[in-house]
Amino acid sequence: MKQFFKYVLATIVGIVISSIVIFLMFLGVAGAIVSSAYKKEVKVEPNSILYVDLKQVIVDRSSEDPFKGFDFASFQPNSPMGLNQILKAIANAKDDSNIKGILLELNAVNAGAATTEEIRNALIDFKSSGKFIYAYSDTYSQKAYYLASVADSVFLNPEGMVEWLGLRSEIMFFKKTLEKLGVEPQILRHGKFKSAVEPFMLDKMSPENREQTLTYVSSIWNQWVKGISEARGHSVDKLNSMASNMEIFNAKKALENKLVDGLIYKDELITTLKTKLGVEEKKDISSIELKKYFKVPEVAKRKFSKDKIAVIYASGEIGMGEGGDDNIGSEGLSQTIRKARRDSSIKAIVFRINSPGGSALASEVIWREVDLAAKVKPVIVSMGDVAASGGYYIAAPATTIMANPTTITGSIGVFGLFFNLQKALDNKLGITVDVVKTNDHADFFSVFRPMTAEEKAVGQIYIEQTYQTFIGHVSAGRGIPVEQVDAIGQGRVWSGVNAKDIKLIDEFGGLTDAIKLAAEKAGLENYRLIELPKQKKFFEQLMEDMSTEAKAWILKDELGSSFKTYNRIKSMLNNQGVQARMPYDIEVY
Repeated sequence: MKQFFKYVLATIVGIVISSIVIFLMFLGVAGAIVSSAYKKEVKVEPNSILYVDLKQVIVDRSSEDPFKGFDFASFQPNSPMGLNQILKAIANAKDDSNIKGILLELNAVNAGAATTEEIRNALIDFKSSGKFIYAYSDTYSQKAYYLASVADSVFLNPEGMVEWLGLRSEIMFFKKTLEKLGVEPQILRHGKFKSAVEPFMLDKMSPENREQTLTYVSSIWNQWVKGISEARGHSVDKLNSMASNMEIFNAKKALENKLVDGLIYKDELITTLKTKLGVEEKKDISSIELKKYFKVPEVAKRKFSKDKIAVIYASGEIGMGEGGDDNIGSEGLSQTIRKARRDSSIKAIVFRINSPGGSALASEVIWREVDLAAKVKPVIVSMGDVAASGGYYIAAPATTIMANPTTITGSIGVFGLFFNLQKALDNKLGITVDVVKTNDHADFFSVFRPMTAEEKAVGQIYIEQTYQTFIGHVSAGRGIPVEQVDAIGQGRVWSGVNAKDIKLIDEFGGLTDAIKLAAEKAGLENYRLIELPKQKKFFEQLMEDMSTEAKAWILKDELGSSFKTYNRIKSMLNNQGVQARMPYDIEVY
């Protein structure tokens, strides 16, 4: 028996040691792969083209997290691209004598409408150098075609198509599902347009939600049509007619209607590029992929300066705590803003917001620091794809607010969402819950019983107070009467175009424009850019996020396109309570 336990113990110890060794080997291999991917020296050959495809997810700021987007199936890094990197790369390519032009291959554009707008504007600026841009795709989505329309020549696979039908908004409703499960959503809200809770209480859009959705979707569509009209020489009426009458249903029709300049295969595209670059038929074209070009040093470097402009990124839902690359924590972000305010070498702040909102209290904590910062130095808000509800809350005190015409913003409203699971547990699972309490309302926020009328009244008072605080902040920050804010508030969502008309934003422009304005406001000709919050070091991030990313990869693999819906429902369930949040996630194709 003694010998038996000896062998068992030895086996257990062996398994533990082997597991540790394998884990360390895994870290070493993963680290080597990621490090080589990020640190490999890049050289640009003369007479090269910059090859741009946008299949990877595009976020405002690239992450130093080695497992962000890591593909565990192929064991290869596949991290999201940062808009900050893309804009710098295109600007660098404009001044790089080795880069003669850009090839856009746009089978997919994994970015929001406003992000796409910023990339498009950067490409327009690139063309001012006299260098060429060609675009090619097997099939252009509407968003991809809007981006491609700036090209000197737009090419399409002979059997491909240009999707040109107009925009739509589809919203999923869960009311009947909750009824079948016996789950009762208990909803408190202010604002007839505050439709974040509608999926839990209705089975279709309310008239108010339908109205606001049509307004901002039409605004985005009109921006796209206007841009394509200017780039391709079509009238706005003709472009709308082609969409309404489904005139563009194959490649030949796209060519006949002059949406594209040629129907060619990939080999013919390469021949066309060789002719443009003066490359012999038997030789290869020199090219560099966008992601590799990120590592090329800037051509036009600024002189060293002690004066700095801080670009502070706020991306994702707003909650309490530290936050991370893809979510905003009130404690972490407010601390970052506070340090930037107190740092005398930082002369201005560009506050980049890409958020649908979240916790009203967390938004208030961040608002306070933005308000204090704007009193001592210029704070320029740069809105990304979405800066709405809590995202607008934290933008309100800024010196200047900039957005793109296709940015989604506004949604000035508040709601409270609480679920009652009493019937679901009893009827479906046979579970009952009893309670002992010292006071009548000690279980006010319990999920095991419905709210009383008195509790709902108290909750509604809190919602109203929070809403009044919200519109008061907007009134003070924007310099418009509270009554006017209330009239354009009520939870209504607006596009950037609408927002400028009603004074919720000051100017159109992207991140680059916001940085230029910040320098102007601070009186700076020479300055350094610093990006905040500071990102964690390689191995610190590796150890922290490896299991999270692995779990996310498994879920994405199992759920496929439903992964976003899963995340949306999970977020709403996790964020019960008082919220200043967008009605739903918006994606434009």
